[in-house]
Amino acid sequence: MPIWQSILLISTVLLGGGAAFVFQKEKKNLLQLILSFSGAYILGIAVLHLMPWVFAGGEHEPGIWILAGFFVQLLLEQLSAGVEHGHIHAPHKFSAGFVVSVMTGLCIHAFVEGMPLSYYGEFHQAELGHSHSHNHLLYGIVLHHIPAAFALVTLLLVSGLDKKWVLFCLAIFAIMSPLGASLAASIDISPAWQKGILAFAVGSLMHIATVILFEMDNSSHHYISPRKLIAIGAGLGIAILTIF
Repeated sequence: MPIWQSILLISTVLLGGGAAFVFQKEKKNLLQLILSFSGAYILGIAVLHLMPWVFAGGEHEPGIWILAGFFVQLLLEQLSAGVEHGHIHAPHKFSAGFVVSVMTGLCIHAFVEGMPLSYYGEFHQAELGHSHSHNHLLYGIVLHHIPAAFALVTLLLVSGLDKKWVLFCLAIFAIMSPLGASLAASIDISPAWQKGILAFAVGSLMHIATVILFEMDNSSHHYISPRKLIAIGAGLGIAILTIF
């Protein structure tokens, strides 16, 4: 993976987390709009780019990997308290175990989805023959890591964790995806396993995207605000434009 991609992944997490130190919950509405945009974009690139890649060749096994990624992410969110899609549910009483749980779920997710970045562009072009850039997965990860970092910092601050430890946790989260890509690049992974790992990451991303998009603005009514609809339309529209 090029160094600029690692820098982008790390810097955007630090940017999103750093914003939480300044704004915290005052920007909750903006956070929801960013989440809506990123969720629509992720769903769009998953359907338009990632899934065609993993199903190229007609095998059925990628479907199993996608389902596994989808439901493993459901389990990981029991640890992370839904930070991946912007949820901020602070415990009534602070505990180190809660912080470890959140970081474990979030870091496993970030590490696994970073692994395909080491080979996605090269094999996407080899199998599908597209000549344009192949950074769809990268941008999808970046777009959902920004609000996830914001939610993580806000959650830890509200939970009562000291700021220096919040910064430490944010730094750990920031390096997880680059570490995943570095590990995948350093070992010999067969093309079949490369597809499987990517399909697993796709399932995880689709779970996050659908949770974001299915959340209503009002828990008692099936209502989505016009601003959220615009954000969803913009995210989906940009994803569609990437196929041209």
